[in-house]
Amino acid sequence: MSARNILVINCGSSSIKFALVNEAQQSFAISGIAERLGSPDAVLHWQLGDKKHSAMMAFGDHQAALAELMPKVQAAANGKLHGIGHRVVHGGEKFTTASRLNQATLNAIKATSPLAPLHNPANLLGIDVAMKLFPNLPQVAVFDTAFHQTLPQHAYRYALPESLYREHGVRRYGFHGTSHRFVSRHAAELCELSVGDSSWLVAHLGNGCSTCAIVNGQSRDTSMGLTPLEGLVMGTRSGDVDPNLHSHLARTLGWDLEQIDHMLNRESGLLGLSGLSNDMRTLEQAREQGHAGATLAIEVFCYRLAKSLAALSCALPQFDGLIFTGGIGENSPLIRTMTVAHLKLFGLVLDKEANARMIRGISGPINAKDHPRVLVVATNEERQIALDTLALLN
Repeated sequence: MSARNILVINCGSSSIKFALVNEAQQSFAISGIAERLGSPDAVLHWQLGDKKHSAMMAFGDHQAALAELMPKVQAAANGKLHGIGHRVVHGGEKFTTASRLNQATLNAIKATSPLAPLHNPANLLGIDVAMKLFPNLPQVAVFDTAFHQTLPQHAYRYALPESLYREHGVRRYGFHGTSHRFVSRHAAELCELSVGDSSWLVAHLGNGCSTCAIVNGQSRDTSMGLTPLEGLVMGTRSGDVDPNLHSHLARTLGWDLEQIDHMLNRESGLLGLSGLSNDMRTLEQAREQGHAGATLAIEVFCYRLAKSLAALSCALPQFDGLIFTGGIGENSPLIRTMTVAHLKLFGLVLDKEANARMIRGISGPINAKDHPRVLVVATNEERQIALDTLALLN
């Protein structure tokens, strides 16, 4: 049987990211993003081979974007498209694996939407359009939360009244599951270890950041919780704060919940600390020039990251290595160096030359000889979504 092609779709409220994944090829035949959908500046960007293209779609919506990109995808697949894999952020407790899309699955995703009001409705929008355009093509939902459904109860429960969990699903779910799963398996392969007998700490660092403790291929604890706000310092998200901050701001400043939520999710993190940017590249350059805010933001980011990794080590029966991934994790030797410097009790030491080389998608070890493993592993969430889709189609 010839290698199969899966279109992977990640649909946001005003964007669609896509990639055509062939199970026998590492690179994408075509990939891109439709952004600013519904506005006068709606545009489709795509890369075909080594060439980049763009097309304006003034006021184009999700349906118009999919209609525009699908002929390009079909051509890149030589007319042989075998299925569509959709990223869905929140699957609640209902979904522990990827699921074939049908009416029952759609109803369950809709029922979970109150847990991810910014993400699941947008994901459903893309699914609805794709299913109408291609009713005979197999389509699969792959959930960010599914990988973390192996967390033990003592890791996912909050110390809150039982009724909030039983009746309203208030618990820790975790996110970035597709990435954590992909890189931990790839790390085991790189180190010639069995996935079923290996234990890893993973730091997925981008505009959104999370850590994960992975034992024998299963998530045992993670930094994100009920929502993606819990845990690490991120690009514009605060991560952990005192739970009483909401009432403090309401009492002292008269802020309402919407103001507080916006501040914690959009104006905090690296942006809030630095007063400059949420982009780590910008902050590293500013730090070199003596910018105090950028310096502080990076120091807090790395300390809180190391603190989270140390805490998650409680979930490991053994320690086979620390993995850095995501845009920052894969491309910032500085962040890796500063984070590892806080983890002295782990005995971690980096090889400076190897650490400097591991950028732009290169994967490999960066630890000094005879010291515990530290790896940079390039994530590929699109490929993992495609593999999960193919596994269901099989």
